Amino acid sequence: MNQIEIINETKEQIPELETLLDLLNFAAQKQQVENIIFNVIIVDNNYIHQLNKEYRGVDRPTDVISFALEDNGSMETEFGRVLGDIYISIDKAREQAKEYGHSLKRELSFLSIHGFLHLLGYDHMNPEEEKEMFEIQELILNEYGIKREK
Repeated sequence: MNQIEIINETKEQIPELETLLDLLNFAAQKQQVENIIFNVIIVDNNYIHQLNKEYRGVDRPTDVISFALEDNGSMETEFGRVLGDIYISIDKAREQAKEYGHSLKRELSFLSIHGFLHLLGYDHMNPEEEKEMFEIQELILNEYGIKREK
């Protein structure tokens, strides 16, 4: 059984977060991983800006940052496989949803799956990796029923 926690560190109600847990369990099933443990933490631009500056050396807010614990090998415990944490900026998610012309639910879903795949070791540092990762993201979202809005 997976242990996925959605943690809202903002002071606001975000109804779009309600479907993320089910979506991430669906994604885990599609990726054939089980007994995994990770968190999705919703923060504001100020918080993610500090994370981005401190851990990536980039002095600006970003949309999602994943801290994968398995970069140097498996993190198996008696409770399951600990993957790490995903931080998502609700401010950036709103900006990008508006920019791309789709719902906040679609943007939060995309960012959650993107972060999850990073925790599993996927990356997009070159065109081949990017193509593979983005195809998997779209496949999971489409099969779950979160399609790109026209």
